[in-house]
Amino acid sequence: MKKLFSLLSIVCIIAISNCTSIPENNDPILGVWARGSSTIDSKSENTTREEWIFNDVYLGRYQSYSNSHLIFYTDFKWSEESGVYSIIYSDDEVNDVSVSLEESNDSEVLALENGSVFATRE
Repeated sequence: MKKLFSLLSIVCIIAISNCTSIPENNDPILGVWARGSSTIDSKSENTTREEWIFNDVYLGRYQSYSNSHLIFYTDFKWSEESGVYSIIYSDDEVNDVSVSLEESNDSEVLALENGSVFATRE
């Protein structure tokens, strides 16, 4: 009787686990996007870099660097509707933003609503 019960339990577990599947997300925004700048004052050069890492479960990580040192990071949720991507940060220090993906011959960029470049694909 114990063997029959064990066998039925295993069959039920296998049947239930095969019923659920995670849909594959192949959105073109997936990956690492970055924006950087450099300033030179009389004594040194200061570089800043921001990164957005988009993953396939509509989540991501935002990171900000100064001279290669991580100074700030937070997670975000993202969604896409009619070609416009909404980035909603979990930290109130960073403002939410909407961008669109624009492709050219040499690079892909995320552009703000006014057309200025928000970030480029790495």
